[in-house]
Amino acid sequence: MYRFLLSPRWLVGTVVAVAAIVVCLMLGTWQLDRFESRVSTHQENGRAAAASAQADAQPLAAVLPDGAAKVGTDTVGRTVHVTGAYDGAHQLLVPSRTVDGKQGYYVLTPLITDGGRAVAVVRGWAAGEPGAAPDVPAGQVGVTGRLQAPENSGSGGAVAGGLPAGQLGTISPATLVNVLPYPVYDGWVAADDVPSGLTAVPTVQPEGGDGLSLRAFQNLGYTLEWFVFAGFVVFMWFRLVRREAEAAQDRALGLDPVLD
Repeated sequence: MYRFLLSPRWLVGTVVAVAAIVVCLMLGTWQLDRFESRVSTHQENGRAAAASAQADAQPLAAVLPDGAAKVGTDTVGRTVHVTGAYDGAHQLLVPSRTVDGKQGYYVLTPLITDGGRAVAVVRGWAAGEPGAAPDVPAGQVGVTGRLQAPENSGSGGAVAGGLPAGQLGTISPATLVNVLPYPVYDGWVAADDVPSGLTAVPTVQPEGGDGLSLRAFQNLGYTLEWFVFAGFVVFMWFRLVRREAEAAQDRALGLDPVLD
């Protein structure tokens, strides 16, 4: 009944089907490896961030040794210490920031270091619309906090612009250079000790920077798709074989339809 499988047409068809199944399984396995790699990166970054938060504070100049140094996933959340003088004249309020599920705003005050470069220090968060901010300490101060990555427009409440004077839509060197008369470090620092009336800002992981982004789940979706394709090829091959076998059996029994 299944001798037709040895015919050239079926041999070629079977080889093509097997090749398609192998390709689908290989692509599905590759996508699964990509997903597992991103999950592993996410877990490693989480452990690194937890270890950094518990480690002793390091001087900011040691973590970002020069103006070109960038905040990366390996330094986000690291506890740093920096000394300098607050520039109250250029204090900014950053609206549309969420902490503990509540909408509010950051209070950002530039801290000018001895070298002349400033670091954006978020002294805390307050609920509601941007309003009054606590007084800025005078003279030299020391700030200990967690290093944060620059924001991107459209993520975490950040906006490109269109805000009143004294407000900032996105915390990044690209936006701060337009409102501050001196160079700034990359990223910003969320202060641990905050003035009365403010809440300390938790570490903010940059979108997609922890390895578990939308792209990771796309890899998982592609994995399922390729495995489904492989299963579909198997299903169709067996279905065609069964139909051909039933037709051969009908011919053997003389049940072929009579054509006029």
